[in-house]
Amino acid sequence: MDTNIGALNSCKPVSGGVGSPPNGAAAAIQGPAPPVGAPTPPWAATSPAASSRSASPTSSPSPATSTSRSSTTSLPSPGSTSSAAAMSSTQGTPLTGTPRARGVGACVVTFTVGGLSVLNAIAGAYSENLPVVCIVGGPNSNDYGTNRILHHTIGLPDFSQEPRCFQTVTCFQAVVNNLEDAHELIDTAISTALKESKPVYISISCNLPAIPHPTFSREPVPFALSPKLTNPMGLEAAVEAAAEFLNKAVKPVMVGGPKLRVAKACDAFVELADASGYAVAVMPSAKGLVPEHHPHFIGTYWGAVSTAFCAEIVESADAYLFAGPIFNDYSSVGYSLLLKKEKAIILQPDRVVIGNGPSFGCILMKDFLKALTKRLKQNPTAYENYHRIYVPDGHPLKCEPKES
Repeated sequence: MDTNIGALNSCKPVSGGVGSPPNGAAAAIQGPAPPVGAPTPPWAATSPAASSRSASPTSSPSPATSTSRSSTTSLPSPGSTSSAAAMSSTQGTPLTGTPRARGVGACVVTFTVGGLSVLNAIAGAYSENLPVVCIVGGPNSNDYGTNRILHHTIGLPDFSQEPRCFQTVTCFQAVVNNLEDAHELIDTAISTALKESKPVYISISCNLPAIPHPTFSREPVPFALSPKLTNPMGLEAAVEAAAEFLNKAVKPVMVGGPKLRVAKACDAFVELADASGYAVAVMPSAKGLVPEHHPHFIGTYWGAVSTAFCAEIVESADAYLFAGPIFNDYSSVGYSLLLKKEKAIILQPDRVVIGNGPSFGCILMKDFLKALTKRLKQNPTAYENYHRIYVPDGHPLKCEPKES
């Protein structure tokens, strides 16, 4: 977990207070794209304008909008279109919903009062492996190193409380109080969020957004992140071991977990299910990642409270492939699942563990599932057993007119 704090800036402050609205206001910064060939206004070369556009080349058309109590906006830039609404107990909903649907989300909050309000939602995004960029309107860069006390803080001349709170629930924290390294910190933060699929924290001093700086290009260059690669030799060894393990099983099953999304392996999982004919189930926190209309879908595997007849098929299987599972007290119903490790293949986003035997690292789940699809024999036995014992929900008989 990295923390980067910029050096003090000697430039004169534009304002003496925190560059964001009181009472924890927040809004998404979303500026309309200028026409092709149109001159770029001077504000486009400033740090907030650049940070608001940095996420645009990603899979999210627009960032999530998280709002707090005030309806005013934070860190405005000329020509930008911002939106805000009243704060409620469900403030964090767009912070987790938008990254699931679009790949990345963003929120803008005030220093301390807004940051601490959104902290719970950021922690939820961290636990769910959701990339969220949390932008904070920080103290004036000239206030660092002084004994000045700011409004809506804890009443101490210590500006490190908020970054320290975010340190355990974000994968990168950037405190931007110097324009010299602002571009590097903002780029590093956003790229880290996308690569790690975790939230990041960016605090920008309130007097910096209106100051142009040459490091912020008027025509931003889209991100080009280095892709993660699979070790080919490790992949071949893992696929060979897994294929041998599954092909000798009589009634194997497949269970999808919540890390299918972060591994971007949902389609590869379905392709494997189509080719193998295995019965397919999902864990409760993975609902929506596997199509429930799949021909061999048998329901949600959740121990004693599973979909009817689903647990019987999964727990009676002689081999089960879990793709991206998280076994906590909730998903395991108090650690009561009747599973045996020696029968399981556990796939994590970059690791494969086969029963009590070998473990293979540096293998992307998507690549493993695609390679395994070509090596498995079709075996629909588990689904046939499910179809044999399945009893559909009953429907009351229709009464004829005047029938007693």
